[in-house]
Parts: sequence; C-alpha cells; structure tokens
Amino acid sequence: MSINLTSSSYLVLGLIGLRGPSSSYQLKRTADRSIGHFWPFPHSQLYGEPRRLAEAGLLSESAETGGRRRRTYSLTEKGREALREWLREPQAEVFQVRDEAELKLFFSELGDDSTVRRLADAQVEFHRERLSGFRATLDRMAGIPDFERRVGPLILGVRVELACLAFWKDVRADGLTGALVRTDDLAEALADDD
Repeated sequence: MSINLTSSSYLVLGLIGLRGPSSSYQLKRTADRSIGHFWPFPHSQLYGEPRRLAEAGLLSESAETGGRRRRTYSLTEKGREALREWLREPQAEVFQVRDEAELKLFFSELGDDSTVRRLADAQVEFHRERLSGFRATLDRMAGIPDFERRVGPLILGVRVELACLAFWKDVRADGLTGALVRTDDLAEALADDD
C-alpha cells in the first residue's frame, strides 16, 4: 500500500525511531518535551497517524490483550528506509513564523498611541520567559551523550528567542525606527564576518 507521507508522518516515524516502540500517549509526552517547542501540530495526529503508517507497513503494531488495550508501534525496515529517504532530501523552503504579535504590530496603526508600547512590553516578558525555559532545557540536555543533534533545534530556538527579545527591547526603547537602525547595524556587522 502506497500512502502520501506528510510532516506528521515523519514526525511519528522519527519519534519512534529515536525512542523505540511507543504508544500514542508516549509519543505525545515525548513530543511535548521535545519537538513541541518548535513544531506545533495537533496532538490528535499522534493517535491516527501511527495506525495509518501501520496499515502501510511502515510501523508494526501490537496491542495489549487486557486492561486498556494500548497499542504499541515499532518502526519496520520499510519505515526506517522511508525516514532515511526523507532525511536525505535537502530542505529549502521559507522559514515560517506564525506569531500573533507580528500580526498585531502590522496592524498597530489602527490602535491607539500606546498599542506598540503595550505589545513590546508583553513580548519582552514573553520572550524572556521562553528563553529562560529553553536555556534550562539546554543546560539539562547538553551533557547527555549522543544528544548533540537533538539539541540542535533547541540551540536554534535560543538564538531565535535572543533575536526576538532584542527586537522587542529595541521597539520598546526606541520605537520601530530605532529597531530599524539597530537591524542595519547588525546586518553590517554580520556581513563583515564573511
């Protein structure tokens, strides 16, 4: 059976590939503590998608005979090969940010004079907290052998949060004009490094 594999399909295959045989509930918990920080998706997919992948032969499925009759899924060789093929493909698509604060900033001229300031204040606090959480997770995971690649997205997350925090602090301190000046300065400094 040939099926269309989506990002959610590879998410399930990858999680099972990393953690071994897993129930949907275990996949949800693992996703919440790892990729959920940078890849939002409906958790309901972690219940339907494994069954679909099992029907296609990419996962094997076993079920408890008593109790809650949990289903546990394992990666098959066909599933492992599908995952490897996906990993071999270079990725070149637009980096997507879906941030309601950016949407509000875009429309802020329709608000009152304090709209941007209130938004900047809230965003500085939000990004400080998120950065703190990412750094704490990174500190916990940094010394674990064989986790270097898994913390790569977390390192990128820290850098994104640093950039967001710097932007909103600039907006709060000097408005959008000040943020633009600092952006130009930063772009020049980074260009000089090449």
